[in-house]
Amino acid sequence: MNEKELQTKTKYACNRWFTFAILVLGAGTIFKLSSLKDAFYIPMQQYMGLNHTQIGMALSTYGMVQTVGLIFSIYLSDRFSKKYMISFSLIGVGLVGIYLSTFPPYAGFLAAFAVLAIFGEVIYWPVLLKAVRLIATEKEQGRIFGFLEAGRGIVDTIVAFSALAIFSAMGESAQGLKAGILFFSAVVIVVGIISFFTVPHDEIKEVNESGEKIGKNAAAFQGMINAIKMKEIWVVAFTIFSVYCVYCGLTYFIPFLSDVYAMPATLVGAYGIINQYGLKMVGGPVGGFLADKVTKSTAKYIRAAFVVAAIAMTVIIFLPHESMSIYTGMSLTLGFGAIIFTMRAVFFAPMDEIKVPKEISGAAMSIGSLVGYFPSTFAYTLYGSMLDKSPGLPGYKMVFITMVGFSILGFFISSYLVRVIKRKQTKDSR
Repeated sequence: MNEKELQTKTKYACNRWFTFAILVLGAGTIFKLSSLKDAFYIPMQQYMGLNHTQIGMALSTYGMVQTVGLIFSIYLSDRFSKKYMISFSLIGVGLVGIYLSTFPPYAGFLAAFAVLAIFGEVIYWPVLLKAVRLIATEKEQGRIFGFLEAGRGIVDTIVAFSALAIFSAMGESAQGLKAGILFFSAVVIVVGIISFFTVPHDEIKEVNESGEKIGKNAAAFQGMINAIKMKEIWVVAFTIFSVYCVYCGLTYFIPFLSDVYAMPATLVGAYGIINQYGLKMVGGPVGGFLADKVTKSTAKYIRAAFVVAAIAMTVIIFLPHESMSIYTGMSLTLGFGAIIFTMRAVFFAPMDEIKVPKEISGAAMSIGSLVGYFPSTFAYTLYGSMLDKSPGLPGYKMVFITMVGFSILGFFISSYLVRVIKRKQTKDSR
């Protein structure tokens, strides 16, 4: 390789990682407004006049719009350039945040969360996953998605604590809450503007499978149909579905430790931070490394992790929790959570292993998101009802047994995915 080729390769690598860094910034900031309750639940009640039911209804509205909207995203995500889709959605979320800072009436609050779902989940998220997939080589898919998850955790933490610092500096008042919301809004708008100038254009396909020139609308529609017909995409989607069913169960580790181990309030915050942010930052790179370097296949790694998760949770179920120390309980649940976070970090990476054509990457990610995140519409209700019907340790054991069941389901689905990939690789090698 001569000096000019080396310089070109180095410049491409630098541009690629700079673009990735901008994508991570967007991914770590765009959902702060829709997750406003995480940092400002009590202030929202005090200064925006919202009760528990109203906040819950806003989140439910968000989820319903997300689920329906992702159906349309199968078409939209490959119709327009990712440069426009990503920057437009980021700026759109920021503008909605400015509206929220005015403390609108409840109807306006609900409408704002509906629009946040359109910008964040329908327009932005599948296109972000598409952009991340296209920025890495076939051998880097596990690591790139792992770094995305870790980067999101870092940015998420910094931005959230910065907003809390602003709120605290302004006396934890109504003006402080407005300032925190405006801070979230300003950050996401700035990242949106930067994204417009740094994220490269897509080459929108304008020919059909016969090579005949057609319009962009027709090409996007054909791509959507092709994605829906590609059964391998659905196998990946249901693999993600299984991981997410288990992931939803992690929410109940905090009440489990509180009810069964009598975890003191001082430890609740520390455990929550480690569980929500620490595991995301560590699990992402670890999962990506293991998938790319050890199993050399994300699908194989997820299959192996399902086995480990099922065994680990089975052991947890039969342990004598009443006589164990709180720190042992914390270590066990955090260890299990780490396994799930390594899977969650890379569960979209198999889209590359099944050789999804680049021109329908957006549609594939939309299908994966639609099916994969669907457990959020029922899993929390399922687990919660178990705890209500059987309070205490028996209820938690029912939740954990269900998580084992979903892990076993995921093992069979991911095993089928591995076979599908192997057949595809054998066919392509002929």
